[in-house]
Amino acid sequence: MTLAASPLRSDPAAPSRDWHTEEATVLDRMRSVQELIVSTARRLGWLPPLVARVSVGLVFLTTGWGKLQNLDRVIEFFRSLGIPAPEYQAPFVAATELSCGLLLVLGLATRFAAVPLVVTMIVAIRAALWEELEGVIDLFGREEYLFIVLLAWLAVAGAGAVSLDAIFARILRTAGAPRRAASMGGPPRHQALRP
Repeated sequence: MTLAASPLRSDPAAPSRDWHTEEATVLDRMRSVQELIVSTARRLGWLPPLVARVSVGLVFLTTGWGKLQNLDRVIEFFRSLGIPAPEYQAPFVAATELSCGLLLVLGLATRFAAVPLVVTMIVAIRAALWEELEGVIDLFGREEYLFIVLLAWLAVAGAGAVSLDAIFARILRTAGAPRRAASMGGPPRHQALRP
């Protein structure tokens, strides 16, 4: 019995449908869309670290500058929070925010610069916000906590491809390549490839 003469078909003149082919076509389309999404994400992989680093860096750069410009008020604010030695702590925090914020904007020593800023945010939460917090969810919604999350990510992941850290890493890799090859007993790679 042929498909055209099948009793399940109501119209023998209608084209036959191959469900396996249609399923394969849908799966192929889904794979294509997934490959497009993944390849686009890979091409844009430089963007999230850049945006996070520059955004957080500019916030700290400007708040550090603002604290330095209004140091007397910041000292009094620290004193009201019960922070010990506010005359030393206020300029220290201001200088830390300013310098580490600038390092983040430039993408220079990003992993190093993130750590003091995380400590600053932890102290800010403990000193100024702790009594106001009603629970963990309340903490998660505070900008200080979100800064900690972004800074921790930058400390682990690094500055990204668009940064001075990345440029210096490429320079160091290039400069160290001939020495590594020589220490391994062979000629530098560029010499080994010559005829």
